[in-house]
Amino acid sequence: MPTQLTQDSAHPAAPSNSLSRRNILGSAAALAATTLIAPDALARNFGRGAEPQRYPDPDIVVIDANRFKARVGNTVIKRLYTGCLWAEGPAWNAQGQYLIWSDIPANRQLRYLDDDGHISERFRYPSEESNGNSFDTEGRQLSAQRTRLVRFEHNGSVTTLAEQANGKPLNGPNDMVVNPIDKAIWFTDPGYGAINLYEGQRAAAGVVQPNQKEAVYRIDPASGQISKVADDPFKPNGLAFSPDYKKLYVCDTGITHYPNAKNVVWQYDVDGGKLSNAKPLIDMTLDGKSGFPDGLRVDTEGNIWVGAGWVGEGYDGVQIFAPDGQRIGQIKLPETCANVCFGGKKRNRLFMTASQSLYAVYVETQGAHFC
Repeated sequence: MPTQLTQDSAHPAAPSNSLSRRNILGSAAALAATTLIAPDALARNFGRGAEPQRYPDPDIVVIDANRFKARVGNTVIKRLYTGCLWAEGPAWNAQGQYLIWSDIPANRQLRYLDDDGHISERFRYPSEESNGNSFDTEGRQLSAQRTRLVRFEHNGSVTTLAEQANGKPLNGPNDMVVNPIDKAIWFTDPGYGAINLYEGQRAAAGVVQPNQKEAVYRIDPASGQISKVADDPFKPNGLAFSPDYKKLYVCDTGITHYPNAKNVVWQYDVDGGKLSNAKPLIDMTLDGKSGFPDGLRVDTEGNIWVGAGWVGEGYDGVQIFAPDGQRIGQIKLPETCANVCFGGKKRNRLFMTASQSLYAVYVETQGAHFC
């Protein structure tokens, strides 16, 4: 057994200023206490190589514990990438186990591989200032480019799905979803790519007005016919179906250009290829402050996860709402969150495109849909 050292007459006590273990530990504790209250230590670093974050993550906020069950106590929000100008349009490919997203002003799409975390910074370049992305029931990528909606075929060719509606050019498609029941594609056309020089190219010098009323459209899977199904939102943006595909939710970001617009999420009843009973379901106001609802997804319980921001610390990130529109949770990010997507092998990882970065966090639920 180890030799035990005892103090006796042959071994006098060490001087009081000696580097005893107790003195060393005491000094370390004092230093740690000083470090913990240093201002720099209070700022959270989401980058790679950062100090571990203590569980549970304080930026995953439970507002209604009876209704929000998706918080995982032993996981944290991770920043997977930073360096974008405006990150948007995350979409998960289940077959390839990867995520793609857009960096609109940089005119590129990026890809994150789930197996080793590798990121391709120019998965598609140029990307025609693509915004939203999705995958159809055959695994083909859909992208909302500056002036049109396209599909990337398995043989590498590109098919234009929509470029005009009502005999006029589209304003600029933004986001899309696929209904696997009938394979119809639904998309929004707010026009940011055609009226915002930073995210696209104006149709003519000085022209910033949309080509036609901003609206939600449906592409018939058999005929390819494009039908306007709603124009209640001032600027319809992100959209998603309820788990049973009987309701459609649409973000309204019209406040960017229309003084009378409000930061709300609209709800519609879905009847085949038509919408009815339009109503603002979600008011984005929190503690007297209201941010844009940009993109959204729905989980298997019907809860609605909305990327939001332009307010600041304590608001920007993801707001989670129950099916009745009541806010039940929040994920706080240090940047405005444009859009979200469920992915991963179990479809229980929430990916968040937020301004310059891509974030992810595991949750105790699953995305309701394949993309």
